[in-house]
Amino acid sequence: MFKWKRSLAVLATTTALVGSLAACGASDKGATTSSAPTAAPTETAKVSTEPVKLRIMWWGAQNRHDATLKALELYTKNNPNVTFEPEYSGMDGYLDKLSTQAAANNAPDVVQLDPGWTPDWAARKQLVELTPTVDVSKFDAKLMAGGQSGGKQYGIPLGSVAFGMIYDKAAMDKLSIKNPANGWNWDEYFALAKESKSKLPSGTYFTKDYGGNYFVYSAYQYAKGKGSVVSPDGKFNVDQATYLEWTKKFEELRKEGLVPPADVNASDKENDPKLDLMVSGKILVRYAFSNGYGTYDSLKKGAYALVTMPRASAPGGWLKPSMYLAVSANSKKQEEAKKFVNWFVNDTEAAKILGTVRGLPANKDVSALLQASFSDQDKVGLDLLRATEKDGQTWDSTSGWTNFIDKDWTLVGDQLTFGKITPQQAFDQLKSASKSYEK
Repeated sequence: MFKWKRSLAVLATTTALVGSLAACGASDKGATTSSAPTAAPTETAKVSTEPVKLRIMWWGAQNRHDATLKALELYTKNNPNVTFEPEYSGMDGYLDKLSTQAAANNAPDVVQLDPGWTPDWAARKQLVELTPTVDVSKFDAKLMAGGQSGGKQYGIPLGSVAFGMIYDKAAMDKLSIKNPANGWNWDEYFALAKESKSKLPSGTYFTKDYGGNYFVYSAYQYAKGKGSVVSPDGKFNVDQATYLEWTKKFEELRKEGLVPPADVNASDKENDPKLDLMVSGKILVRYAFSNGYGTYDSLKKGAYALVTMPRASAPGGWLKPSMYLAVSANSKKQEEAKKFVNWFVNDTEAAKILGTVRGLPANKDVSALLQASFSDQDKVGLDLLRATEKDGQTWDSTSGWTNFIDKDWTLVGDQLTFGKITPQQAFDQLKSASKSYEK
């Protein structure tokens, strides 16, 4: 589960990562190392010559798959005895598949984990300690914290991202619908939805139905000054009045036809060229992370723009580690896997291939190295990160609530969207489900 803390230290925290990247972004081509800082040396030279096959699993869109596969090819080229068995997919179903494998003691050697899952996996001893094999001297301490348990480092952050929204600028301009601007608020969000009603073609909606969505509701509650959905001491902290206000606003949007019908809403597959509701032209606005812009731009060139998450009395958006890379406790090749992780996060040649497909690289020297080659798409993502860092929330994690977010909240949200329960019943169900997670 996540909690976010608003702090004046946000700017200082992120500056360590991006302050020197005034005109940068990352791309797979054009970077040079002649005047850039040298990343930490890798230890690939110490790898055994015995044949090794490492299973590695990640989720993402096609551009992340392509870049990761190229990086794996480079590692094998430099270390001919090491080959890979990659397993990759979209986000849907990823955690279920990985959890099933781990329960059967058959998890891949190297796994990509969401920051919200990592503390639970480490606490359950499903991961191995990565330091000192993995050099973390160039990583910001606050990004590292979510990958730690008991003072040991079990996950290495791969990037830093901002949580905001993406909108179909081309479609909105064509329909003469006003574009949102950084710093907009939730009142403007709902007003813009209603203003768009008379201009929307049949079968097109303003936004996804987020009435039952955990992440967007979390941003709303934070913006209303009510804190995180789970308190820092691990207690259920959904503010009832704020939750009912949120869910009733989406009830209104449903009745006015400004969000898709429940079955259409449920069919959405983010980044899928055919099933993503924004790419297919069915919605105009959806939530997004700063590192996701390149994927959307590749699906419909020049159509989209990013904007900060709406605010209220406080900011709604936040900064967070994009994801972590870890080594499974099931692995029988742990040392080889750790040496690969060290290369993946610290090697400059790997960095030029991977670019920003997992967010702004968390290794500060790697970020500086890539500054000369940031693409236009990367700069758009960086602009959102900078706009969010000014006073946005800072991400942190609380262990033990993963299933509440991924299972309980999703189940209640689906019932709410399909009209099977009322907002009050939804709140009551969430509160009841939370009891088994509270510390």
